[in-house]
Amino acid sequence: MARHAGAGRVAWIGLRPERLADLVPVEAADLGEAGLDGDHARAGKRALTLIQAEHLPVIAALAGIGEVAPEVLRRNVVVSGINLTALRNHPIKIGAALVEITAPCAPCSRMEAALGHGGYNAMRGHGGWCARVLAPGRIAVGDSVARAGPDSGAT
Repeated sequence: MARHAGAGRVAWIGLRPERLADLVPVEAADLGEAGLDGDHARAGKRALTLIQAEHLPVIAALAGIGEVAPEVLRRNVVVSGINLTALRNHPIKIGAALVEITAPCAPCSRMEAALGHGGYNAMRGHGGWCARVLAPGRIAVGDSVARAGPDSGAT
Protein backbone atom coordinates (compact mmCIF):
# COMPACT_ATOMS: atom_id res chain seq x y z
CA MET A 1 0.00 0.00 0.00
CA ALA A 2 3.02 2.31 0.21
CA ARG A 3 3.62 2.16 -3.55
CA HIS A 4 2.20 4.58 -6.08
CA ALA A 5 2.63 4.59 -9.85
CA GLY A 6 4.55 7.84 -9.50
CA ALA A 7 4.52 11.23 -7.88
CA GLY A 8 1.66 13.60 -8.43
CA ARG A 9 1.92 17.28 -9.32
CA VAL A 10 0.49 20.54 -8.05
CA ALA A 11 -1.85 21.57 -10.87
CA TRP A 12 -3.29 24.78 -9.36
CA ILE A 13 -3.00 26.95 -6.24
CA GLY A 14 -5.59 29.44 -5.00
CA LEU A 15 -5.74 31.90 -2.10
CA ARG A 16 -8.79 33.35 -0.35
CA PRO A 17 -7.69 36.75 0.97
CA GLU A 18 -10.63 36.81 3.40
CA ARG A 19 -13.58 34.65 4.40
CA LEU A 20 -16.12 34.25 1.56
CA ALA A 21 -13.82 36.06 -0.91
CA ASP A 22 -13.24 34.65 -4.38
CA LEU A 23 -10.10 32.56 -4.77
CA VAL A 24 -7.14 34.19 -6.46
CA PRO A 25 -4.98 31.81 -8.54
CA VAL A 26 -1.22 32.05 -7.90
CA GLU A 27 1.80 30.24 -9.31
CA ALA A 28 3.47 29.78 -5.92
CA ALA A 29 2.96 30.48 -2.22
CA ASP A 30 4.68 29.96 1.09
CA LEU A 31 2.96 27.38 3.28
CA GLY A 32 3.24 28.03 7.01
CA GLU A 33 1.57 26.46 10.03
CA ALA A 34 -1.44 28.73 9.49
CA GLY A 35 -1.81 27.74 5.83
CA LEU A 36 -0.77 29.53 2.66
CA ASP A 37 0.51 33.09 3.07
CA GLY A 38 -2.23 35.37 1.78
CA ASP A 39 -5.01 32.88 2.55
CA HIS A 40 -7.46 33.39 5.41
CA ALA A 41 -6.93 29.86 6.82
CA ARG A 42 -5.64 29.26 10.33
CA ALA A 43 -3.32 26.73 11.93
CA GLY A 44 -4.62 23.27 12.69
CA LYS A 45 -6.33 20.37 10.96
CA ARG A 46 -7.79 22.59 8.20
CA ALA A 47 -4.78 24.81 7.45
CA LEU A 48 -4.71 23.61 3.84
CA THR A 49 -7.37 22.17 1.54
CA LEU A 50 -6.59 19.90 -1.40
CA ILE A 51 -8.68 18.37 -4.16
CA GLN A 52 -7.96 15.73 -6.78
CA ALA A 53 -7.73 17.19 -10.32
CA GLU A 54 -9.20 13.98 -11.70
CA HIS A 55 -12.38 14.64 -9.69
CA LEU A 56 -13.17 17.95 -11.37
CA PRO A 57 -14.68 16.34 -14.51
CA VAL A 58 -16.63 13.94 -12.28
CA ILE A 59 -18.09 16.84 -10.29
CA ALA A 60 -18.97 18.65 -13.53
CA ALA A 61 -20.70 15.54 -14.92
CA LEU A 62 -22.65 14.97 -11.70
CA ALA A 63 -23.67 18.65 -11.62
CA GLY A 64 -24.73 18.49 -15.27
CA ILE A 65 -22.38 21.26 -16.39
CA GLY A 66 -19.59 21.37 -18.98
CA GLU A 67 -16.60 21.85 -16.69
CA VAL A 68 -15.63 23.13 -13.27
CA ALA A 69 -12.86 25.68 -12.72
CA PRO A 70 -10.77 24.96 -9.59
CA GLU A 71 -11.54 28.33 -7.97
CA VAL A 72 -15.26 27.53 -7.95
CA LEU A 73 -14.68 24.59 -5.57
CA ARG A 74 -12.88 26.77 -2.98
CA ARG A 75 -9.94 24.44 -2.32
CA ASN A 76 -6.36 25.76 -2.03
CA VAL A 77 -4.45 23.15 -4.01
CA VAL A 78 -5.45 20.96 -6.95
CA VAL A 79 -3.29 17.82 -7.20
CA SER A 80 -3.07 15.59 -10.27
CA GLY A 81 -1.52 12.19 -10.89
CA ILE A 82 -1.64 10.65 -7.41
CA ASN A 83 -4.57 9.42 -5.32
CA LEU A 84 -4.91 11.76 -2.33
CA THR A 85 -7.12 9.24 -0.51
CA ALA A 86 -4.24 6.73 -0.57
CA LEU A 87 -1.98 9.33 1.07
CA ARG A 88 -4.16 9.78 4.16
CA ASN A 89 -2.38 9.06 7.47
CA HIS A 90 1.06 9.51 5.89
CA PRO A 91 3.30 12.57 5.65
CA ILE A 92 3.11 14.10 2.19
CA LYS A 93 5.84 16.16 0.57
CA ILE A 94 4.43 19.03 -1.52
CA GLY A 95 7.20 21.13 -2.98
CA ALA A 96 9.37 22.13 -0.01
CA ALA A 97 6.57 21.58 2.56
CA LEU A 98 5.38 18.57 4.50
CA VAL A 99 1.66 18.07 5.28
CA GLU A 100 -0.65 15.41 6.66
CA ILE A 101 -4.19 14.82 5.43
CA THR A 102 -6.49 15.05 8.46
CA ALA A 103 -10.08 14.68 7.23
CA PRO A 104 -12.35 14.82 4.21
CA CYS A 105 -13.26 18.37 3.18
CA ALA A 106 -17.02 18.31 2.94
CA PRO A 107 -18.72 20.52 0.36
CA CYS A 108 -20.45 23.63 1.66
CA SER A 109 -23.94 24.85 0.87
CA ARG A 110 -22.38 27.52 -1.40
CA MET A 111 -21.90 24.77 -4.01
CA GLU A 112 -25.62 25.00 -4.84
CA ALA A 113 -25.06 28.54 -6.10
CA ALA A 114 -21.64 27.83 -7.60
CA LEU A 115 -22.53 24.64 -9.48
CA GLY A 116 -26.30 24.96 -9.76
CA HIS A 117 -29.12 22.85 -8.37
CA GLY A 118 -27.61 19.62 -7.03
CA GLY A 119 -24.09 21.06 -6.78
CA TYR A 120 -23.71 20.08 -3.14
CA ASN A 121 -24.52 16.44 -3.88
CA ALA A 122 -22.31 16.46 -6.99
CA MET A 123 -19.33 17.17 -4.72
CA ARG A 124 -20.14 14.60 -2.04
CA GLY A 125 -17.32 12.07 -1.98
CA HIS A 126 -15.26 14.32 -4.27
CA GLY A 127 -14.84 17.40 -2.06
CA GLY A 128 -11.18 16.92 -1.33
CA TRP A 129 -9.17 16.83 1.87
CA CYS A 130 -8.11 19.04 4.75
CA ALA A 131 -4.50 18.94 5.90
CA ARG A 132 -2.29 20.17 8.71
CA VAL A 133 1.17 21.55 8.05
CA LEU A 134 3.97 19.43 9.53
CA ALA A 135 6.87 21.46 8.07
CA PRO A 136 6.49 24.83 6.34
CA GLY A 137 7.88 25.44 2.87
CA ARG A 138 7.21 26.96 -0.53
CA ILE A 139 4.88 25.22 -2.97
CA ALA A 140 4.44 26.02 -6.65
CA VAL A 141 2.42 24.85 -9.62
CA GLY A 142 4.28 21.89 -11.10
CA ASP A 143 5.83 20.78 -7.79
CA SER A 144 5.94 17.10 -6.95
CA VAL A 145 3.39 15.60 -4.53
CA ALA A 146 4.43 12.29 -2.96
CA ARG A 147 4.30 10.25 0.19
CA ALA A 148 7.28 11.09 2.39
CA GLY A 149 9.12 8.62 4.56
CA PRO A 150 11.67 5.83 4.48
CA ASP A 151 9.53 3.33 2.52
CA SER A 152 8.03 5.80 0.08
CA GLY A 153 10.86 6.50 -2.31
CA ALA A 154 10.32 10.24 -1.68
CA THR A 155 12.91 12.46 -0.10
